[in-house]
Amino acid sequence: MSFYKHNDRYYIIHRQIRVADLTDKDGRVNLDLVKEGRDSIFKVDHVLRNETYFLFAETIQDAEIIEEMVEETHSE
Repeated sequence: MSFYKHNDRYYIIHRQIRVADLTDKDGRVNLDLVKEGRDSIFKVDHVLRNETYFLFAETIQDAEIIEEMVEETHSE
């Protein structure tokens, strides 16, 4: 598992696939395959792209401390 930072957001990279593997002979990316990979195969919420790879990623949400749960745990 690897992590990736992009525009002040962090992602868990579940899979990398070469752009060339999802491109037809005319150089067009098959976006239907990219969407299918995101939604059905890898079940992630985001796809990033660099020069070489599509990165199928899960967004790491900001941590949120819930004080009520902390207080309940410490009072038991």
